[in-house]
Amino acid sequence: MSQPADDFLIDLQQITRRYGEFVALREVTLQLPPGRIGLLGPNGAGKSSLLKLLMGLLPATSGSGKILGQTLQIGEIKEANWELRRMIGFMPEADALVPGLRGVDYVTLAGELYGMPRRQAQRRAHEVLTYLELEDARYRNLETYSTGMKQRLKLAQALVHDPPMLLLDEPTSGLDPASRDTMLRLLLELGRDHGKSMLLSTHLLADVERVCERVVILFNGEVRGQGTVEELCARRQDRYRISVHGDATQFRQALQRQQVTILPDSSPLDLRVLVPPQWSNRQFFTLAAESGVVLRQMQRDDETLEELFLRSVAADKDLATSDAARRG
Repeated sequence: MSQPADDFLIDLQQITRRYGEFVALREVTLQLPPGRIGLLGPNGAGKSSLLKLLMGLLPATSGSGKILGQTLQIGEIKEANWELRRMIGFMPEADALVPGLRGVDYVTLAGELYGMPRRQAQRRAHEVLTYLELEDARYRNLETYSTGMKQRLKLAQALVHDPPMLLLDEPTSGLDPASRDTMLRLLLELGRDHGKSMLLSTHLLADVERVCERVVILFNGEVRGQGTVEELCARRQDRYRISVHGDATQFRQALQRQQVTILPDSSPLDLRVLVPPQWSNRQFFTLAAESGVVLRQMQRDDETLEELFLRSVAADKDLATSDAARRG
């Protein structure tokens, strides 16, 4: 049964955005339910243009669409949709910080700009900064913040008015591993425990895998795939991960005699293998018993999100090569 259009968080139909002759978004069609959504693509894929369009900062050149039930403007921005902007919290990639302000003042100012009374904005600023583990730095000037603290401060200003949806543009940009882990943990908690829908725009596949339930792959301004990771990633019937206990030397040799390929990233006791056609999984157990090892675990090694992305890019390159050959 199809989902009613009003139930979609984002519903875009044939959206195109041009900058003169350059096409940033080309006939983008998306129907996404509420939840944690990863917008995945390399630099120049059209991700930032899509975010600005969803906020109402840019009009689409053609097409139609809604976000949070609000109709997007096409052709030109006739008037600002303040209701839509109050329903969205935006975390930009650039710092966009105001020099000379303290952390709490900056977040309070953001709340006022969203239309909150000053006292309410101040109270919410303290609450959000505490939640994001910045309570000890709230009275410090922004210039003294580390990169990780600045990123969390940008997240705080996006949250201060308690919007139902967050648009996040490269939220882990420039972060060291510890700060990146903190940011991703906070985003996961906001979605899973506090019911925030979010569109996380990034070129880092690991960020999407860590936080998101669904993924949209954008490449050269076109949607190359959308859905849950499980739906999009190919289910591999020929690749497995197996773990054994014991001396696996004879077992590995036995697998290779049966035309099983042991992939390079295998370890002595944890193997990734590619099996030949007509392979029966019973053969793993038979070969393990004959080799004197215990088969502890066996699971299918389905395609990863990285492999999905590379497959999508490869398909685009193959199409471009084919087009060029026909023109030549």
